[in-house]
Amino acid sequence: MNASPGAPSQKGRRSGPAKRGERNAPRLPLPFPPILSYNPVVTESLPDLVRFDTSEIPYRYCRSSRRTLSITVYPDLTVVVRAPMRAKTTEIREFVLTHALWILKTLQKLESRAVEKQPAPQYRNGEMHPYLGQMYPLDVHTGHMASATFLSGRICITTKGESTAEKVRKLLDRWYRTQAEVIFHERLGACHRRMQEGIPLPPFRIRPMKTRWGSLSSHGSMTLNLWLVTMPLAYLDYVIMHELCHFTFKSHGPRF
Repeated sequence: MNASPGAPSQKGRRSGPAKRGERNAPRLPLPFPPILSYNPVVTESLPDLVRFDTSEIPYRYCRSSRRTLSITVYPDLTVVVRAPMRAKTTEIREFVLTHALWILKTLQKLESRAVEKQPAPQYRNGEMHPYLGQMYPLDVHTGHMASATFLSGRICITTKGESTAEKVRKLLDRWYRTQAEVIFHERLGACHRRMQEGIPLPPFRIRPMKTRWGSLSSHGSMTLNLWLVTMPLAYLDYVIMHELCHFTFKSHGPRF
């Protein structure tokens, strides 16, 4: 995959971006960016996050036999750091913070390109829409009762009367929320079982948000972004685990 022009590295190597297509999902960096391509000899990739002013920069890093640190921002807005075997986590974080402004500007540029190139959804039969990290076609019909369901790899939408774009959109959004309520509840329970004893199982709510993937209130209530239902489950799990960790660590300092 082509790398993004201008990506920093200790050798001055450049790596980088292109495009991301996603329906109404918010334009912000993915919460759990995957490593898209590697050297054969690397350690397991790990997620991390740094805060720069008011922005959070989630990224993944891996170590290999290379001699220098480098950052790549991919077309789907994922940020990947490659480091030498002996590089400490604190060194990697410092490297990301040093180039935080470049990363944020590159992400903003990619988001702008995606907005320019991505046509507005028409909610027509056969149009592709995301669900759990995959794209599926709409199967739009008219019938006596409005409904939305997932069947044989298609998102089946039945409208009562004429199938207007607004009717299809409302049914699709309602279906996304219904799926999110079931999936988020299940994944929250599974993630909570992996946490240490003493961390409570929080109540949660679902909201479509433009600037955050999740949050944990001071009262211990979790909010999850509705559009996580369009992402792979690993992204959802990462956001949930991240918020659960805030019961122990309130800030995003080194201990977090």
